[in-house]
Amino acid sequence: MIVAGEASGDRHGAALAQALRRLHPETAFEMFGAGGEEMRAAGVDTLVDAREFASIGIPEIARGLGKHYGAYRKLLSAARARQPAAVVLIDWPDFNMRLARALRRAGLHIVYYISPQVWAWRRYRVRALRRDVERMLVILPFEVDFYKGQGMSVDYVGHPLVKTVQRTATRKAFCKQHHLDESRPIIALLPGSRQKEIHYHVPVMLDAARRLRNLQIETLATPNEEVSLSQPNTGLQADALTRQSKIQNPQFVLPIASTISRNQIAGLLAQMPDAPPVTLIERDTYNALFHAAFAIVASGTATVETALAGTPMVIVYRASQLNWRLIRPLIHLDTFGMVNLIAGRRIVPELMQKDATGERIAAEVQRILTDPQRLARMHGDLEEVRQRLAEGGSAGAERAARAVMQVVGQPASGEAG
Repeated sequence: MIVAGEASGDRHGAALAQALRRLHPETAFEMFGAGGEEMRAAGVDTLVDAREFASIGIPEIARGLGKHYGAYRKLLSAARARQPAAVVLIDWPDFNMRLARALRRAGLHIVYYISPQVWAWRRYRVRALRRDVERMLVILPFEVDFYKGQGMSVDYVGHPLVKTVQRTATRKAFCKQHHLDESRPIIALLPGSRQKEIHYHVPVMLDAARRLRNLQIETLATPNEEVSLSQPNTGLQADALTRQSKIQNPQFVLPIASTISRNQIAGLLAQMPDAPPVTLIERDTYNALFHAAFAIVASGTATVETALAGTPMVIVYRASQLNWRLIRPLIHLDTFGMVNLIAGRRIVPELMQKDATGERIAAEVQRILTDPQRLARMHGDLEEVRQRLAEGGSAGAERAARAVMQVVGQPASGEAG
């Protein structure tokens, strides 16, 4: 049983399902649970569609309690009927931690893959994890010491995105596929994967795009098309660059998460007729990031994906004032962006809540792009983050699959992770 409720969890769940079958071709796996398009494509019977639960914030969750409770009952009933050899809960803590308690009481093996950020906020939740979870599979190096200090069984499996965030198309091919002008720079807008994130982030991102539409920057390093497609967009590496180019009149792309409908984004675009044209990208987020000169990114997993692509960014986050007042006192950190937490310092600017306006975002983007030293430093810092995540190995899903199989008592195939 695999349970994921967000776009990033859907990707990780799909990769885990594929890795289990790849490592154990002799085993006939039956997988079910909650997820999205990618998990369905990987052969997981998604009894609950993650797209229906891409909410954010306490009031939104409260209003959707009936729907969440229905999903909870459906998954619990299925687990009791099918008796899975293991349950893998992926992120989505407000739902999954409640489910874990009931499934543990039902005598099932519980594995938690992609840790809830209890080290950052609502730290008291670690008590529930210690009670209900048999094994934590973490993807950030510093999480190991935290959970060991809490007396829990924990494995660092490496970050699964190290392997999956890859460039698979040249700039020419990417621009042709999406009807973009190859000669113009690209700025990527990544508003998030939850309904409310889209509601709060798209308007300010479009306002920033409106202010940046006539951006004129004299020089910016551009990647050499001869560089291997798998190389990060490190920007200032000598062997990755062949020329300097002007940034004039950038074009904007908005990759759509699998949990968000195209119609929802299109509706928001229609409400801002003065915004510049925005090309919606489906199922091609990583190429969009690799070929972007810059990205405006909602705080979350997308900041890690952007860092792995080596693309300079600004991190933003907005919520309702009620949500912000309720949640902010529970956060123990002054830094929000995952990429900054991994680096151990603020390498990317963060604009939170009242600071996340179109005007402030556009000004920050322009300041970075007009400061060659700052831009070079950001490229180097992002490469450091990529290297740090890669230290655990690129096969995060395979390591997770081996750990899951150890929990159910079956020896893993191949070399131990």
